[in-house]
Order: sequence, then structure tokens, then C-alpha cells
Amino acid sequence: MRAFLLVDVVLVVLLVVVLAVTLPGRGGGAADDDRAPATATSATASPTSGSAGRSERPVTFALPSGNITCEMSPSGVVCTIGSFTYAAPQVTGCDAGAGHVVRLDADGFAFQCEDDGVPDLGTPVELAYGATQSVGGYTCSSGTDGVTCTDAAGVGFRLARAQWVTLP
Repeated sequence: MRAFLLVDVVLVVLLVVVLAVTLPGRGGGAADDDRAPATATSATASPTSGSAGRSERPVTFALPSGNITCEMSPSGVVCTIGSFTYAAPQVTGCDAGAGHVVRLDADGFAFQCEDDGVPDLGTPVELAYGATQSVGGYTCSSGTDGVTCTDAAGVGFRLARAQWVTLP
């Protein structure tokens, strides 16, 4: 009888460990936009999942992976990606690297020349997967497939570890 009880306890513990590892948001399965360990970020002032936070003041946020960080202001959006696997784009007139920094503003979407290095945006708040943040006429959404940012006309980009896409 004692052996059966011991086997039952071991099976229950094993089931709990498997569930903890495989359930999304419970420590398992990296999201598509990352594949790197998450960095510690403050969760204060973070919009809740699915909500639209609107502001006219600059806002800095990071996706839960910590790999993508964006700064939004009424004049535009600048996002940096720490690690990517897509081919680095060529930026006209740039002798330095490119691929880590993108910008969306009144002139549209473009990669930035990194002649001054990749900007450090400090320790931003976390924008949970599924949440949206808006500043001025710009809106960014956090997803497991990366960050998507657009202006009021729908022009913008989707940025993830494996690829970037110009919208619309």
C-alpha cells in the first residue's frame, strides 16, 4: 500500500512539473519574438492585456522577452531589437552597422544607421503580450510574434527576431 502511495505522489509531482513547463506564461516556451532569456523589467504602469493605453507623453516599453524595446512620442516610434536572425538591411550613406534600430515617423518607416551605437532606453515598463500602447497618432501592439507599430494611416512595421515587415 505504501509503495502505491509513493508512486502516486511521484506521478502527481511529475504532472505538475510538466504543466508548469508547458503552459504559456508559466515559465515555458519562449515566444517567437525572442528566444533569449527575459530581462527584469518593471510592471508598473503597464497596460493590461488587450487594453489600449493612450498618452501624449513619451512612453518607453519592452516586450516580455526583453529583446525588443520601443520609445514612443507624438513625433514617432523608435524600436531596438537586441538579437535578430534576419539579414541586416543596407542603410544608404551608412558605413556603420544597421538592423538593430527602426524608426516610424512622419517620413514613414526606416532602419537607422547605428554610427552612434544602439541606443540604451534604460529599464522600460513591460508591455504584456496582447497589450497595446498609443502615443499621439502612433500605436504599438505587443505579441508573441513581435511588436507591431503603425501610424494613424496604418503605415508601420512588424519587428521580430526572425524578420521584419513593412506595413501595410
